Amino acid sequence: MARLLEVNDLVTRFYTEDGVVHAVNGISYTLDEGESLGLVGESGCGKSVSVLSVMRLIPSPPGRIDGGEVIYNGRNLLKISGEEMRSVRGREIAMIFQDPMTSLNPVLTIGRQLTEGLKLHLGMNDSQAKARAAEMLELVGIPNAADRLSDYPHQFSGGMRQRVMIAMALSCNPSLLIADEPTTALDVTIQAQIVELVKQLQDKLGMAIIWITHDLGVVAGMVEKVAVMYAGFIVEMAPVHTLYKKRRHPYTLGLLESIPKLDQSEHQRLATIKGLPPDLLEKPTQCSFAPRCPYAIEKCWQEVPELMPSGPNHYTACWRSEEIRDDMHFGEPI
Repeated sequence: MARLLEVNDLVTRFYTEDGVVHAVNGISYTLDEGESLGLVGESGCGKSVSVLSVMRLIPSPPGRIDGGEVIYNGRNLLKISGEEMRSVRGREIAMIFQDPMTSLNPVLTIGRQLTEGLKLHLGMNDSQAKARAAEMLELVGIPNAADRLSDYPHQFSGGMRQRVMIAMALSCNPSLLIADEPTTALDVTIQAQIVELVKQLQDKLGMAIIWITHDLGVVAGMVEKVAVMYAGFIVEMAPVHTLYKKRRHPYTLGLLESIPKLDQSEHQRLATIKGLPPDLLEKPTQCSFAPRCPYAIEKCWQEVPELMPSGPNHYTACWRSEEIRDDMHFGEPI
C-alpha cells in the first residue's frame, strides 16, 4: 500500500497568560492508504490537538504549530497556502467531531449543511448536490432521507445527528477520515452502532481512518495499529493485537488493567493509575509518566525517553520496556 500520511516530529504549543502549554511534544507516525490507526489516551493528553494540527485548525492565537512536518500525498500541509489547505479539508481529509449538536449549525437545515461542501469541492449544482446528500443519508442508515433534508438538527436524535456528521464527512469521498471521539456523547447501544457503521463504510469506500478515543476497548476491533499518547508524547505504538498481548509501556499496562473484564467479580476493584497527569505548562525534562509509574528508576527522572523499537513494528518510549514482561500487573514493579 502507498504511504498516505506521514507526521514527523510534530510540535504544537499554546501561548497563554499563564505560560506556554506544551500540548504536543514531537510526535511521529505514518498511515498507509486504507489503513486505520487508533490514537488513545486520557483527556488532555494531546490527541485532539495533534489531529487539529494536521488539519491546521489550531486557533491562533493562542495556539501555534512550532515544528515538524505533515506530509500528505507528498505535500507538506504545514507549508501550503491557506487556500490550498481549504481545498484539502473536506475534499481529501474529513473530520467527525465529538459533539454533533455543537458541530451542526442549529439554524440551517441538514440539507443546506450537507450540500455546501458538495458545491464547493465537487462543483455540483443544487439538484446534483441534493441527490448526493440524500444518497449519503441513506448510506448512513437514516430513513426517508430525501424528506429529512429539510429538517433542522434539533429534529434528529443524538445518534442520528452523528450519522449526519458521518454522511457530511464522507460526501466528497475523502482518502482520510479523522474521527475525534465520535461516540462520546452517545449511549452504549448507539456507540456500538456508530462504530459498526464506520467500519462498514471504511470497508466499502477504502478510506484510511484515524480514530481518536480514550477507550482502549473501543479500538480493539476497530483499527489495525494503535498509538498511545500521554502528556503530548506517543509513549507506545504497535499493531493492535501486539499492543494487547505484548504491551511494553507502564501507562499502556495501566490503561489495559483498568478495563473491566467479562470474568471479573462484581466485588473486584478495577486497577487504577494513581496520581495526576503532569502540568503541561512545565517543559518536559524527564519521563512525563515517572511520577505515577511504579517502575520508575533514577534515569526516568533525568531524561525524556525516545520512542524506540521494542519488537516488529512495535515502538516504546520507556527506559525499562525490555524488562516489563507481559504478565506484569500495573502497580507491581519488577
